[in-house]
Amino acid sequence: MGLQAMVHDPQGRDVVLAVRRLSKSFVVKKGAAPQVALDEVTLDALAGQVTGLVGADGAGKTTLIRTAAGLLVPTSGSVTVLGLDSTRDALEIQRQVGYMPQKFGLYQDLSVAENMTLYADLQGVPMDQRPRRFERLLQMTDLQAFTRRRAGALSGGMKQKLGLACALIKSPRMLLLDEPTVGVDPVSRRELWKIVYELVEEEGIGVLLSTAYLDEAERCHQVILLHEGRKLDEGPPQKFKDQIRGRVALVTPPAEVKARQIQNQLAGQSGILDATIRSARVRVVTAQGAVQRVKEILPSAFHSHVQETEPTFEDAFMALIPHRESQLQFLQRSETQTHNNHQEVMVRTHGLQKFFGEFEAVKKITFEVRRGEIFGLLGPNGAGKSTTFRMLCGLLSASGGEISVAGHDLRRSGARARARLGYMAQQFSLYGQLSVEENLSFYGRAYGLTGAKLKQRLAWADEEFGLTQWRQIQAGQLPGGYKQRLAMAAALLHEPDILFLDEPTSGVDPLARREFWLRINGFAEQGVTVVVTTHFMEESEYCDRMLIMSQGASLAMGTPDEIRHLAYSSDNPDPTIEDAFVALALGVLPAGRNEE
Repeated sequence: MGLQAMVHDPQGRDVVLAVRRLSKSFVVKKGAAPQVALDEVTLDALAGQVTGLVGADGAGKTTLIRTAAGLLVPTSGSVTVLGLDSTRDALEIQRQVGYMPQKFGLYQDLSVAENMTLYADLQGVPMDQRPRRFERLLQMTDLQAFTRRRAGALSGGMKQKLGLACALIKSPRMLLLDEPTVGVDPVSRRELWKIVYELVEEEGIGVLLSTAYLDEAERCHQVILLHEGRKLDEGPPQKFKDQIRGRVALVTPPAEVKARQIQNQLAGQSGILDATIRSARVRVVTAQGAVQRVKEILPSAFHSHVQETEPTFEDAFMALIPHRESQLQFLQRSETQTHNNHQEVMVRTHGLQKFFGEFEAVKKITFEVRRGEIFGLLGPNGAGKSTTFRMLCGLLSASGGEISVAGHDLRRSGARARARLGYMAQQFSLYGQLSVEENLSFYGRAYGLTGAKLKQRLAWADEEFGLTQWRQIQAGQLPGGYKQRLAMAAALLHEPDILFLDEPTSGVDPLARREFWLRINGFAEQGVTVVVTTHFMEESEYCDRMLIMSQGASLAMGTPDEIRHLAYSSDNPDPTIEDAFVALALGVLPAGRNEE
């Protein structure tokens, strides 16, 4: 089929994607009403621009992208891609469009080069064009040195870059990306964005992407805000920010008060739409005048410096997405016993090592975590933090050094140590075919809970995590935020002393991430020790201390203030943790700084 006539917008610009009153429903259960995923959505994406899709879980972002890729048939309305109808011309669209789903189908046992060759075969790329195309993609993704490495042996960031290279194997005229940077460290995220913008600027392709990172949405030319299948608003990021000017404030705590305490005072109060920790200060979004409302709420003991600040796209998102104030309220209902001995060491490693054959994945790591502390393990993909984390949980044996959890030597008394900890995996690992109630009952019994005690803890989980209305729903059918709630509830049923969280908010929308951290703060205040890995650098602000790793070794350890200070310079007097992370990972700390 030849090229079709391109659609144009009122300014005469090429429209690579035209969505008109698109609706899509799914039949989830026989006899039940269809579930509406998209409801009369209309939008355009232009050539030479990056258009971002953002929204909470269940907004319809993935459904829209899959429909644009010709993989789903609209219930009503139309989708036109490069002048082609998404229903009638689905195969032709798939030949002309690069599509990268959330879980790109790499072949784990094939090498980087073999994966690229396979996708070139599938896309019908002529043999004489391949050497130049492969060279260009390998250079863009910085994978030249890894062509013989199996895809399954690549780090998370390298897998994403290989997936993007395979999606670009046939010089697409449009690129569809469904959350391409989920689970990817900040350095790799920047590299992926660099690749995308090179394509947009040099080849003029149009890009439609969905993202859970709102700082990424701020870099888009145009943003579409979806909620429960409907379009709430659209426009350039600056338009969203201008709408809430005067409604964002920064609160600097006095010396004796933690930012977490101020956040807890503000979160969920009337007129407070958002309260998050940023660079040891609390960032607040309000329904009306920010400074006045914050001063009205904070008690005299927390009298602080409150100033209006420039809005970000994330501030605008939290102001526009409908949510109940109670969703972001500090949670204190846990029955977990409060412990006062916050000097008790709950996790200790000394000279911790892990070898895989001759490869040293973890190189003599030493640290301690005390009761009630939130401790972060951070590092680029492939840094060794996941291996360290799995050793701490008893899921992987150590090759050398010492490791103790809750006072038990993990190498000698592993069963006793594991009885004192809760574990929440990065990927949803509960039983998708079982209901919420069946999953909780199973895990409760696995932890040794029976009779009245089990019944009491199940009731606690339902109330604490808002699971009552979902009790009979299969776990696999839950929205992402509720899957996360269920996984945490299962990990906490037996009231553990230590909670291990592996990338707990990966792929979860910003609203669900905030709810999650308010819960974690509450448990930490009651004496639960938390060890967490995350790729969201702003989340590391909630940690009391953190360890940043690279290539299996410790790069830096300290409080958020101490880590940020590593990136301080006259050019950057107010650095973020992400600034410090990137500088450490790339070995480009400001002159005179070191990791000590």
